[in-house]
Amino acid sequence: MASIYKQTTLEVDSETAWTALCQVGDAHKLFAPVLTDGRLNGDTRTVTFANGMVVRERILDVDTERKRLAYTVLDGPGMTYHHASMQIIGVGGGRCRFIWITDFLPGDLAQTLTPLIEQGTEALKRNLEARQTAAAAAAAGS
Repeated sequence: MASIYKQTTLEVDSETAWTALCQVGDAHKLFAPVLTDGRLNGDTRTVTFANGMVVRERILDVDTERKRLAYTVLDGPGMTYHHASMQIIGVGGGRCRFIWITDFLPGDLAQTLTPLIEQGTEALKRNLEARQTAAAAAAAGS
């Protein structure tokens, strides 16, 4: 089995980050432009990537106490196993850490998955921090 571990520090507090991440039906907004569309039907989310790939994911857990979300890809191209989790951990000072761990088979899919996870992490960071900046600017203008 292969694993990808990605983490980054976000310049937003953990509650703000978790409030966005736990809205599993809106992943396409949080991870734009890497994801261009998304739909949630029960516990199954269908997402469309910018490259046109469409993937169905089952949401396994949304753990508010631990600020952790877990999901599995049901029909990824060439994939025989997939499990991923994303977690938000507060670090103080209005900042938090975002951790994304993905386990999958076959291992040679790392060359496909790693860039998507890196781009997704960058998109999440950019989108959350831009929302924070916009909210601060709106509050200052009030």
